[in-house]
Amino acid sequence: MYKTKEDIAIAREVISCPGDTLAEHIEYTGMTQAELAERMGRPKKTINEIIQGKAQITPETALQLERVIGIPADFWVEREKRYRLRLAEIDDAETLLQAKEWAKRFPCNAMKGKGWIAFEGSSANAGKALLSFFNVASPEVYDKFYHGQVYATATGKCEKSSKDPYAVAAWLRQGERQAELLKVPDFERSAFEKTLREIKKLVISGSDDCFPELEELCLKAGVKVVQTPCLPKAALQGATRWVKGNPLLQLSIRLRGNDIFWFTFFHEAAHILKHHKKEIFVEGMDYSGDGKEKEDEADMFAEEWLKGSKYKNEIIVRGSIEKQDSKRFAKKIVPQPAIVAGRLANHGLLQEDAGKTF
Repeated sequence: MYKTKEDIAIAREVISCPGDTLAEHIEYTGMTQAELAERMGRPKKTINEIIQGKAQITPETALQLERVIGIPADFWVEREKRYRLRLAEIDDAETLLQAKEWAKRFPCNAMKGKGWIAFEGSSANAGKALLSFFNVASPEVYDKFYHGQVYATATGKCEKSSKDPYAVAAWLRQGERQAELLKVPDFERSAFEKTLREIKKLVISGSDDCFPELEELCLKAGVKVVQTPCLPKAALQGATRWVKGNPLLQLSIRLRGNDIFWFTFFHEAAHILKHHKKEIFVEGMDYSGDGKEKEDEADMFAEEWLKGSKYKNEIIVRGSIEKQDSKRFAKKIVPQPAIVAGRLANHGLLQEDAGKTF
């Protein structure tokens, strides 16, 4: 009904509140607002606010009007209800019109393609779908809650960010939506530490289809683990934060390589065990200062769990690993050579042709 700002402005101009009808009636009868207020036993200010549409006609007021001016209470109640509904429709139209422009900031088509949101046609419909996706009433609420709190917390330790903030926020929100479907007991630190030892067996197994087992093991310890595909302009490896009393460990399914996948998992697990519940960590952001220190600490934790630091130190002493030694070194550490190769390559310690032997 209201497709433009002009439509909305006109609608606000022409809409008639119940107070207009009341003002016309008392003018017709020659009664003043002051007299009406006195006859009803109400403050003059209240009557004036009703006439201006600032105050609603309640059922009690409607009964008083019926006694004083003879118009049935049902008429006033219905008139008020229709006015408020019409006013709400205009407000909602304005919100959706704002959402139409707001939606252009998000990768809506990519989100639609992944089944996160559903809409047809215009960006106005995309905006409405986004409001439902984030469970917010308006773009203003989104800016205050997600960008003002959730996203700001995630990037507070960054001097800058090369990632698109709206794509990052959408990725984080999808992780929350996935986590809402998971039921977990209270988090137990000791249980999660024990679980990590069980998960190490999954690493050694080398299975490419072990996520369900990984998820189940973590759930028993009170940790929710989800896989969320990346969005354009937000190539993220993982994230950790606490949601409704439990840790949420979010991984990107774009990381098919065992080395990156498992390193990211143990990295995020470190944030759960070592850092404050109120902090949000997003792997792939450009952290500095205190954030960089905590990321380095999580890296060290992950390397220890993957038995890479001792191996890395031995390679540092040697200078770099050559082709003929690559498999021998890998077997000393873990029956997953690709993981060892990936970590060494990350540190620039693996010769280019050595990686081909894994």
